[in-house]
Amino acid sequence: MSTDQNTDHKEIWARCLKVIKDNVNYQSYKTWFEPIKPLRFVDNVLTIQVPSQFFYEWLEEHYINLLKKTIRKELGTSGRLEYSIIMDNSIHNNNKPYTVNMPTSNKNATKNPSVSMPLDLNSKNSKEIPNPFIIPGIKKIKVNSQLNENYSFDNFIEGDCNRLARSAGYAVGQNPGKTAFNPLFIYSKVGLGKTHLANSIGLQVKDNFPDKTVLYVSSEQFLNQFIDSVRNNNQNDFIHFYQMIDTLIIDDIQFLAGKEKTQDVFFHIFNHLHQKGKQLVITSDKAPVEIQGMKPRLLSRFKWGLAADLQVPDLETRMAILEKKLYSEGVDIPDEVVEYLAYSITTNIRELEGALISILAQSSLNKKSITLDLARQMIDKYVKNTSREISIDYIQKIISDYFNIPVEMIVSKTRKREIVQARQLAMYFSKRYTKSSLATIGLHCGNKDHATVLHACKTVTNLVDTDKQFNNYVSELDKKIKG
Repeated sequence: MSTDQNTDHKEIWARCLKVIKDNVNYQSYKTWFEPIKPLRFVDNVLTIQVPSQFFYEWLEEHYINLLKKTIRKELGTSGRLEYSIIMDNSIHNNNKPYTVNMPTSNKNATKNPSVSMPLDLNSKNSKEIPNPFIIPGIKKIKVNSQLNENYSFDNFIEGDCNRLARSAGYAVGQNPGKTAFNPLFIYSKVGLGKTHLANSIGLQVKDNFPDKTVLYVSSEQFLNQFIDSVRNNNQNDFIHFYQMIDTLIIDDIQFLAGKEKTQDVFFHIFNHLHQKGKQLVITSDKAPVEIQGMKPRLLSRFKWGLAADLQVPDLETRMAILEKKLYSEGVDIPDEVVEYLAYSITTNIRELEGALISILAQSSLNKKSITLDLARQMIDKYVKNTSREISIDYIQKIISDYFNIPVEMIVSKTRKREIVQARQLAMYFSKRYTKSSLATIGLHCGNKDHATVLHACKTVTNLVDTDKQFNNYVSELDKKIKG
């Protein structure tokens, strides 16, 4: 059902409580639901206040499914729940409690139902249940999905860099094995979100079809299990195990390159699952055509469905990723710090999030507030240890800070002398330090053509030779850009 945004948050929560009351015993209701206060209802998100971190964790662990179903019933499928948690502040001089906002997660979403295991009666070890994940049972075995509940679609930021892959992944999560995207082959360089997207698909399948068995496995783990099955002479049981999975997610398939026997086994598992209408999701650091050492018959199957790549995120997407990470951690930091991070680390989402965590840790451990200076110190150390790729965005940001001119002005159409000069410097350094074409540089610097970029570069070169002050600007900017 759809709910009007003007509906009072208290009224919505009162309706939710009626449903909850019918589904839990009286004591649990008194203990865990009566103390909750509804705070607000904005953009289809209902925010409820809970008295402590422990209280929040208990609700997430024991009542998340009930809460999600209730919210869905009252607010429709787009409805969301958010907690406002009252935190103790006694460790600081200021003893007043403060609150942080946290979205809901779902720890139970990764749990699979029990499944029957077909035994190979000819195997010497047929008395044991040969689950490669070493979770034995008698007739039914529990298969740990190995999904990471933090890697949900809610936490996966969409941008131009990943729109096709994300849309295809979402469609698979809604209807596994029934779309044209089977297999869904996701590829990109490291740190751009393949593993996150693969987990999101698995979590979505579990959310929509709790009875389906979902398994996320790295190709390295798959390879080691196969070697163990050969050693223990129960290869058939190993194959049977994988053939009963409803949605199989294999991460980093490129590590099976050159492993011919493992590829043969995976080929048979792939065929069986595909014929039975089961879903396969495969990730790789290369497109199918670029993987060396993989058998042609397997590569041809990777192309049956959709191969979708993840590109390096643009500035706007990088900022959205950082803001989402801060939101999920319940932390606020100044916008200028988020902006500085997004400008500084451009090629790898994992490094971007790692740098943010380093800043949060430094602030927490040394009781320092998070400022632009702290971020600069951390990023300078962090980026020196990683391969910094200088981007047009980064150059524009350095020039913007140096002249105290907003980036929006630099890329605008204005002809003010100081703005034109900053724009020409951005073009000059972009030509010098990036691999971008003149047309691309012009596009990023106010939608100019390549002739304007060439003219800007000549102007800067001439001024360096004739204007001492300008030469000084170029020298200092050069040091800042190179870090």
